[in-house]
Amino acid sequence: MDATATLYDWAAGALVTRDDCEVVETELLAADSFLVASGRALALSLHRERFAETAAFQGFGDRASLDAFWEAGIALLPDDGRWFPRFELVRAREALRLRFRLRTAPPLGTDLVVATAATDPRQAPHLKGPDIDRLNALRQRAQRDGAQEAVLLDEGRVCDGTTTALLWWRGETLCAPPFELARVDSVSARTVRGIAAALRIPVEEEAVRPSELEGVTLWAVNALHGIRDVTVWVDGPALGHDPARTSAWRARFGALTRPLR
Repeated sequence: MDATATLYDWAAGALVTRDDCEVVETELLAADSFLVASGRALALSLHRERFAETAAFQGFGDRASLDAFWEAGIALLPDDGRWFPRFELVRAREALRLRFRLRTAPPLGTDLVVATAATDPRQAPHLKGPDIDRLNALRQRAQRDGAQEAVLLDEGRVCDGTTTALLWWRGETLCAPPFELARVDSVSARTVRGIAAALRIPVEEEAVRPSELEGVTLWAVNALHGIRDVTVWVDGPALGHDPARTSAWRARFGALTRPLR
């Protein structure tokens, strides 16, 4: 994904380019990313708060330093081009450290092929960051099966994707997995649900097995691609499609971006 990436350490109140030759074993504790296009991003405050909450849960209690770190990272983002920065909290040499990755955005897509994950390797399923490497390995296995993304199950019920949140339509009702299932609180899914609320469209939570999604229009949403139509579920349910609705909601989603500065 990182066609171009620069890694920065937060040190003495500033972001300092890290020497990539330095080999230090690190453990990723928190991470948050979002698409920046021509100096604009979507739901930036929600990403900031989710990162801060995860960092606090992981033991980093200095909110003032965290805020300064975030602002410094935002200041590094160019006003042109497409970027996919990542804010990180890591444990390195038994110390908690903040790091920032300035990354160019990979190509964006509008549809997706998924497969059911054979296993669930997550160790912190409600946190954004700690399981990224394990989920990437799971997604790579799905790719060998002809999919692009793996769908995770919680006791057989659809709960999350390796890099996406899942939403689906029952007629005129937008549906989502229940919050109590093992999944990250997706900023993008919250944004879509917010659009539904503004349009007075009902939203319901459903604990469903893959077979119960037969015929529905299924969306995979995340901060990079926005809303994507799931076109095929390998060895799973046959899905329905509503191109007009998906296109309209992609436009609504994209219209919510705001200038970084």
